[in-house]
Amino acid sequence: MTTARDTSGAPSLFGAAALLMTGRTIAFAATFLTPVVLARCFTPSEFGTYKQLFLVFATLFPVAQCGMAESLFYFLPGARDAAGRYVANSTALLTAAGLATAALLLAGDGAIARWLGNPSLAEYMPLIAAFSLLMLASAGLEIAMTAQESYRRAATVYAIGDLVRGACLVAPALVFRRLDLVLGGVVAYAGARFLLTLAYYRHVFGAALRLDGRRLAQQLAYGVPFGLAVVLEIAQANYHQYAVAHYFDAATFAIYAVGCLQIPFVDFVATSAGSVMMVRFAQARQDGRDDLALEIWRETTRKLALLFFPMVAVLLVCARELIVTLFTERYAGSVVVFQISLATIALSSFATDAVLRSYARMRFLMSLYAVKLALVAVLVGPCLAAFGLPGAILATVAALALSKAVAVVRMARLFGCGARILPWRSLADIARVAALAALAGFLVKWPLQDTPLAAFAAAALVTGGVSVVLVLQWDLVSADERAALADWVRRTIGRAPETVESGG
Repeated sequence: MTTARDTSGAPSLFGAAALLMTGRTIAFAATFLTPVVLARCFTPSEFGTYKQLFLVFATLFPVAQCGMAESLFYFLPGARDAAGRYVANSTALLTAAGLATAALLLAGDGAIARWLGNPSLAEYMPLIAAFSLLMLASAGLEIAMTAQESYRRAATVYAIGDLVRGACLVAPALVFRRLDLVLGGVVAYAGARFLLTLAYYRHVFGAALRLDGRRLAQQLAYGVPFGLAVVLEIAQANYHQYAVAHYFDAATFAIYAVGCLQIPFVDFVATSAGSVMMVRFAQARQDGRDDLALEIWRETTRKLALLFFPMVAVLLVCARELIVTLFTERYAGSVVVFQISLATIALSSFATDAVLRSYARMRFLMSLYAVKLALVAVLVGPCLAAFGLPGAILATVAALALSKAVAVVRMARLFGCGARILPWRSLADIARVAALAALAGFLVKWPLQDTPLAAFAAAALVTGGVSVVLVLQWDLVSADERAALADWVRRTIGRAPETVESGG
């Protein structure tokens, strides 16, 4: 049995997150282009059916986990010989949850199809049921790696996994143009991932991989409240999509879903930073250094904003050209929805949920998610009536912004730091950079309206370039961070020494 870390030296928060980001960034193109290819291979109605099927999966997948996968972030750091037992407990319950989810999907296929107004959903439900089972059973793989600081392994699994999953979706679509074969492809991917998970756990934990009732009770005490909070969070996060799917046909839902286009890089970065931050909080508690928590949070927030605010500026300026170029003019109606949804990227700079989870403030999270759900449920109908499709995402953004503000106030009380909870000056400077860069991009784009590709290229280059120049000119990136970023770039292109594991 081996539970050793990748190296004897622990990487910095930026370096650890950068390792995870590297793995996800390698697969960025495949992940991002998958819906682009599918939208071109299928009609809007077929593509809408695909999006609805994975909306159902995306809703049930985190809910069914009941916090058992995420509990590994809390229990594995410092668990030593008990690590295998925590992993075994988690895997057993996740597999049981997968079986229950598959049974629910098979039993309720007709009801789901009727509720979403799309009868064709029922014929594909067995494939989504199998996919859900296998993905739930293997949900703890990267989390276990990250919690034990095996960042390089986690990065590798993220990269290869996303590439293989993208290939399993795209290849059948390009060759056969059949949705059932596309879904069959991802079921095959999920099966391979499940076998890899079992092999990895056996290799790392060996005989220690066994159930433990006492530790299971500890995990459930942490995970169940978190799982209930996730139910409310997922309901709130997806309510707007279900509302649109219920009130409009599959083709219109496809337009809305394209407008809610997820930029995978945002999730890669935010998830990686939040995961590493949780591990560092646990380490600080073990070392009796609770005073480090505020510093970790503020630095994480500043660095995420430094990336996400300018990214929003670029995407806002290039929104129409991006949507039309990727998805054709059929999806021009998605542009306004996409522009409004960009606010969620900026709000991703504030990883409040990771902090509250690290300090086991589950009741507060549940209350917060319940308020968000109630607010979205109240606002979506009137906003749809007043603004059409953009109204649904507008209601969701408003609820998210309010919840982030409330969470930050609660964290200020938790840390006892008052207004110092946020790096206000840094955030203001970064926001100014983004605003000035967006203005420059719009000015360059304006005379090129009749040539969309030229407008897209010029606006993206100018907006991004101005952002970089201002960030460097105003010294918003420290010398250490520049060195760490340079080290990450060297690793990404394969020129860093194999033994280097820290990010500076």
